[in-house]
Amino acid sequence: MIRVPVTETSQVSEARRTAAERAEQCGFGTVDAGRVALATTELASNLIKHAGGGDILVGGFDEPDGAGIQVLALDKGRGIADLAACRQDGYSTAGTNGHGLGAVFRQAHTVEVVSWPALGTGLLARFEPGPPPQSNKPSRATFGVVSVAMEGESVCGDGWSVDESATARTLMVVDGLGHGPNAATAASEAVRVFQRHKGHRVPTMLDYIHGGLRATRGAAVSIARIDTAADGVEFGGIGNVSGVVVTPAASRRMVSLPGTAGHIARKIQSFDYPFDDGLVVLHSDGLSTSWSLDRYPGLLRAHPTLIAAVLFRDHWRRRDDVTVLVAGRGAAP
Repeated sequence: MIRVPVTETSQVSEARRTAAERAEQCGFGTVDAGRVALATTELASNLIKHAGGGDILVGGFDEPDGAGIQVLALDKGRGIADLAACRQDGYSTAGTNGHGLGAVFRQAHTVEVVSWPALGTGLLARFEPGPPPQSNKPSRATFGVVSVAMEGESVCGDGWSVDESATARTLMVVDGLGHGPNAATAASEAVRVFQRHKGHRVPTMLDYIHGGLRATRGAAVSIARIDTAADGVEFGGIGNVSGVVVTPAASRRMVSLPGTAGHIARKIQSFDYPFDDGLVVLHSDGLSTSWSLDRYPGLLRAHPTLIAAVLFRDHWRRRDDVTVLVAGRGAAP
């Protein structure tokens, strides 16, 4: 994703331009790209008006029920007291005409918002080619991801991939050693090997990736396979890409063994964990490990991309690339 910090009015135009250019790159026509630009302008302006600033994230999405552009607006402001009222035109807490959030709902195909008093707000807007529906389009997303380069870098040294089958959902996050182009090369190679050998058991895929990265600077990599027909997840890792099972009752961190894929991996092994409800979260070490969803009532049931975005907003270390991949246990489409 492309991150645009918005802390002053001049950065609103940068957010709008970034979203419009990404839409055009994804094949959106002039009218559809204009809808994305308009909504992004409103979201970025609201960050200034209501929260004193925040971040706009722009990226693509491709799922069985739709593909297009997604824009996230993230802030740490006072939160939204009445989400239902904010959707209506004419509602304002900033002395304006109050058309902003209502305009976003009209221009986007899917909008989802989470907000908490004193913890801020996260909004996900998704746009597809063609006119938006009369009502918010429900999403059947089984996973969501936020992946952002370290500040000052033009490429992200992390990578991720998801494989969906009739009985399993397999997730991978890779963190190329260091950051910048060489880290990105290692991450891209890991993704290529993962896609080539998908369907194998977790230790076998890790072994293939370990061998495939020998000509690179190496990486940390973790893979989780969610059995959608049973109540379990198989997890294995080399290095410090974290894996966590989050259920309504508790969170459990899964075991990744020491090493660097492509260089040193003395033992490659997977472990099985019970998992009948909730989420699996994989993230690179650009995210602090101190997070807990208990801090955010209701977030566990939000769109997985929005969950990843809130964790990114509050726990990004900033001195490294960061990737957060969130997936549920529901049956694959």
